[in-house]
Amino acid sequence: MYHFASLQPAAQQLPIAVRPRHIGRVLVIEEDAGTRSAILTYLEDHEWSAVACTPQEIGRHLHNQQLSLVIMSARLRARDALDLVREVRSRSYVPIILFRTDGEPAGVERIVGLELGADDFLSGPLNLEELMARARAILRRQELGRLAPQPLRGGYRFAGWELRHAGRTLTSPCGDEVSLTKNEYALLNALLEAPGRPLSRLHLMRSTRVHEDIYDRSIDVQVLRVRRKLSREPGGEELIKTERGYGYRLDAQVEPLF
Repeated sequence: MYHFASLQPAAQQLPIAVRPRHIGRVLVIEEDAGTRSAILTYLEDHEWSAVACTPQEIGRHLHNQQLSLVIMSARLRARDALDLVREVRSRSYVPIILFRTDGEPAGVERIVGLELGADDFLSGPLNLEELMARARAILRRQELGRLAPQPLRGGYRFAGWELRHAGRTLTSPCGDEVSLTKNEYALLNALLEAPGRPLSRLHLMRSTRVHEDIYDRSIDVQVLRVRRKLSREPGGEELIKTERGYGYRLDAQVEPLF
C-alpha cells in the first residue's frame, strides 16, 4: 500500500537551497490508521510539524491552526473527499495534496479534484519520498509566487483599518489618520500581502529595505512601533502575531481596496 523511501545521511539529502522556506503545520486526513501513522512519522522524521484529523474536524483546524499544507486521502468513508476539497478551498488558500492507494484508475477523479482546487493528486502505492518531494515543490512554487511583484492596488482593509498606497496613509476604524514612516508602511504592507502566513525576519528586512542594520532586531523594533500605532484601537496590537524563532504574521482578514 505504501513504503518508506530509504533514509539518507544528512550530508546526502537535498541541498538547503532547494528546500521550501519555513514550514508550518501539515494537516493529514486519512482514515486508515497504518497509512496515517506512516505519513505522520515520515513527516516528523524530516522535522515537519504534522497533525492528523478526521474529516469532521477539519473546520476547527482551519480556524485554529496555521497550516502550510493539507494531505488528504481521496477515499474517505465518513465524507466525500471532493466535497471536503471544496470546503477547504472556500475557506483557505492552503495547498492540498490528494492521494489514493487502492490501485483503481483515478483519471476523472483526479481532474475533478484539481478543478475543485487541489494542487496535486497522487495515485498508486504511496511513495512517501515522492509525497514529500511534491509537497516541497508546491510550497516552493507558492513562495516564488508570493515573492513575485504583484500589481499595485489601492490598498488594503483589515479589522476596520485601511492602508492606502496613495500617500502611504493608515486610517483607523474611527477614521483617524495614523502617520507611518517609510519602513513602517513597507512592513505593514508586506504583512498585508500575506495575511495569516508566517513571514521570516529576513523576508521582512528585504521588504522594508532596512539595509543600514543587518541584525534581525531591526525588524523587531519596526514591528513594535507598528503595534503601538495599531494599539490606538482596542486589540490592535494583537493583529501582528509573533512566530517564535522565525518572524511575524498578520492575524486578520484582509480585503483589497479597488
